[in-house]
Amino acid sequence: MKYCRFQLNGQAHYGLVESVAGTEQITRLLLSPPEDVGGDIEDLASKRMDHIVLAEAKLLAPVRPSKIVCVGRNYREHAAELGNEVPQEPLIFLKPPSSLLGAGEKICRPKISRRVDYEGELGVVIGRPCHKLAPGEDVRKYILGYTCVNDVTARDLQNKDGQWTRAKGFDTFCPVGPLVSDEIDPWSGTGVETRVNGELRQQGNTRDFIFPLDVAIRHISEVMTLYPGDLIATGTPQGVAPLAAGDVVEVTVEGVVTLRNPVVDE
Repeated sequence: MKYCRFQLNGQAHYGLVESVAGTEQITRLLLSPPEDVGGDIEDLASKRMDHIVLAEAKLLAPVRPSKIVCVGRNYREHAAELGNEVPQEPLIFLKPPSSLLGAGEKICRPKISRRVDYEGELGVVIGRPCHKLAPGEDVRKYILGYTCVNDVTARDLQNKDGQWTRAKGFDTFCPVGPLVSDEIDPWSGTGVETRVNGELRQQGNTRDFIFPLDVAIRHISEVMTLYPGDLIATGTPQGVAPLAAGDVVEVTVEGVVTLRNPVVDE
């Protein structure tokens, strides 16, 4: 199943996304946020509604997380392209929820940064509370679904500060969406691509993670409780580079959909 969060009559709603006559449409209005029902999209109470063509809907960021946890340097080639060593255990950091941005909304390059990079990633949405998992416990039951994330980064500030909060935390620096899907299996291999102005810049696969999802989620849950709706960004492939005003950046997760955002200057 797939779901989105969208604006209707001035209010935010969640809805199921289904193919109708070959067109992706919002077909049912969800009466509860998906993260409030224990992680099973199909068990949501819902009601039928007039179909809305997905491409014509005003989509919002599909998650409202208490926190955004990111896994850094989770592809060997990306670590190498920035001159960094491969981490020996998952390297995690946080982005603030205020950095969230919906599909189609504008990524804003701050005046104080001279280099703002894209970082296309697979996003994981948590479906039920997750804390200190037992060894060997299956993490899949804690996952609601998957989405696209762009971990936008002020690279010059990241290098200057020596820690990543400011560089990763600006408003608009976490585009996410436009859908959440439980129809893919990253353990089997899911492609992640980024294009800028239609040109392919990043191409990776979750099979190449240094730390697979079960390792990363178990590591994070040892530190903090993951709550329903929390978002995990799982790392970016090689090919990061600066964005300029006027660019359009697209992140595609195979089997989900494409997240597209224009870029402007502050």
